[in-house]
Amino acid sequence: MSRDSADMKDRTKSLNLQNRGKKRIPGLTQLLSKRPDQFAPGVWPGYFSRAKGVEIWDLDGNCYIDMSIGGIGANVLGYADPEVDEAVREAIDRGVSCSLNCPEEVELADLLCEIHPWAEQVRFARTGGEAMAIAVRIARAHTGRDKVAFCGYHGWHDWYLAANLNTENALSEHLLPGLDPAGVPRALAGTALPFRYNQIGELESIVDHHRDELAAIVMEPIRSEWPVEGFFDGVVQLARESAAVFIIDEISAAFRMNSGGAHLVLGIEPDIAVFSKALGNGYAMAAVLGKRNVMESAQSTFISSTNWTERIGPAAAIATVRKHRQLDAGKHLMGIGEKVQAGWRKLGDIHGLDIRVGGIPPLSHFSFEMAESMAMKALFVQLMLEKGFLASTSFYAMYPHTAEHVERYLESADSVLAEIASLHSKGKVASALVGNPAVAGFARLV
Repeated sequence: MSRDSADMKDRTKSLNLQNRGKKRIPGLTQLLSKRPDQFAPGVWPGYFSRAKGVEIWDLDGNCYIDMSIGGIGANVLGYADPEVDEAVREAIDRGVSCSLNCPEEVELADLLCEIHPWAEQVRFARTGGEAMAIAVRIARAHTGRDKVAFCGYHGWHDWYLAANLNTENALSEHLLPGLDPAGVPRALAGTALPFRYNQIGELESIVDHHRDELAAIVMEPIRSEWPVEGFFDGVVQLARESAAVFIIDEISAAFRMNSGGAHLVLGIEPDIAVFSKALGNGYAMAAVLGKRNVMESAQSTFISSTNWTERIGPAAAIATVRKHRQLDAGKHLMGIGEKVQAGWRKLGDIHGLDIRVGGIPPLSHFSFEMAESMAMKALFVQLMLEKGFLASTSFYAMYPHTAEHVERYLESADSVLAEIASLHSKGKVASALVGNPAVAGFARLV
């Protein structure tokens, strides 16, 4: 530790609560992507006292402009959006839960089908992972088959983690390496079959070997790269030939590029599309949209939960979708993300750092492609915190982000990357850390 702690913002309350939390909560947090070791353990604040727009205050009263993960993509309209929060308050005043169903769920279903004209029916849940499990269950019920071909990251449930049974790391190409399938029934081995984005030959091989066993082809529409010409045409054709249900996971991509699913931008027509994250602007809400003949299969299996009927989620989602459309928020999010990506590339060149930039603009990320990469990431986080920015190697755009925010952020990143480049040339990056290097993927928190 070479930096004088007197120069650092005081985060005593935040760090003390992390130590306390680790004793009571296995893994410290309910979401891997919010664990401090994914950023800069020892300096990452970890907890917030309040948030508004793009500003976050930690437990010690420090205020930061959030140029990081934007509530891991949930807060597309910014924190504590007034219209969404007002819709929620009105829902609370009218009663959140009772023995009857809330009418908002029908209104929301109509709205989502209006935006996605190919869809005819909707089932609701409250989280992305469970919504994906619902979609896969419906596909299996519809086809009477068990196996699922997938591409991308789709959550924590057994159907997905089964890909890592009896193999070293089948999911390493799908966002998160190191996902241990401990606790997943071994009988599920061989039921989840991965293929990589833009690699149509890999899906062809799966279909050739499992054509009569394939319940679904599941994939994200886009994440780190754009589809090559003919890729999705090939996916749809293989789904039709094998009579597998084609499921698009829009949990991350939706409401970034447009008001709705990214598959609309890409010209894809699935059998089912799954939404969560941005759908409720931070309030728990998820939706499974689909064609009637497929969705009706939900009635031949048991899919049911008390909290899927509460009122807050649908009320928040209706307000979020309407405001998003009114603002044409996707256009703004794309523009902000493009500015950030261009800035990263320029600064990498200026300071001689091998920086790889990826992702669609509103869900941008970069990586240090050099030795000490995880220490460099942690140091970037650490130094940006001192400049008043919650920042990492990912940037999720929110509607309240402005060109001025980006300009101030890149000015700070310029000086931070200059310092990192200098320390790297001297082999002193690790010694400049107050805490520890960041970790990549899933690892046990100690």
